[in-house]
Amino acid sequence: MVKTTIIARVSDGLPLAASMDDEQVEMELAEYKGQAKTIFKRLNTNSEPRCSIESGNYIFHYIIEGSACYLCICDKSYPRKLAFSYLEELAKEFNMSYGNEVDKPGLRPYAFVKFDTFMQKTKKIYQDTRTQSNLTKLNEDLQDVTRIMTKNMEDLLWRGDSLDKMSHISGELKDSAKMFKDKSRQLNLNALYRKYGPPVVIALVILVVMFLRYNYF
Repeated sequence: MVKTTIIARVSDGLPLAASMDDEQVEMELAEYKGQAKTIFKRLNTNSEPRCSIESGNYIFHYIIEGSACYLCICDKSYPRKLAFSYLEELAKEFNMSYGNEVDKPGLRPYAFVKFDTFMQKTKKIYQDTRTQSNLTKLNEDLQDVTRIMTKNMEDLLWRGDSLDKMSHISGELKDSAKMFKDKSRQLNLNALYRKYGPPVVIALVILVVMFLRYNYF
């Protein structure tokens, strides 16, 4: 089931809204909510737009839509397709209601706390995976969740793995570009040698012969 939900601004990790959880859930997820803050701090505009992060008995699912990141903490047994469908519904409604306000300077934490009403209503719909509507969602080709990256929280906390897919790709592209440039330069030199090498050699031989002839013979 979906345990809790947090919405934050991507640029600085500012929390915008969060589900109001009961005391038991708060105690149960205190450590994991701290980990959620770490995830938000690691995000930027180049981060994976959709990702799942495993941690203990739970799994974080998040999507980035516009300037906001929508994250939920679920039991590991909860279907990924439903989790991402749930987040998509939140993103659509939140963007319609507050999309123009997210990037405003001076925005206070949890400025859109009223959005909890919609989150609680939507979460109830997604709680039971056996309801007909959720079974239908599971059978629909809503999105290919198998292609969504899955990471481990320990990698993020202890090994410093990044949620940024572009830095790795840009590094590879930079290396490839340098290699291509070096190979192109070598190929161009080889082509010049093949084209002008023989005439230059012949010209040098003629000059040497002429020099020897006029100076020593």
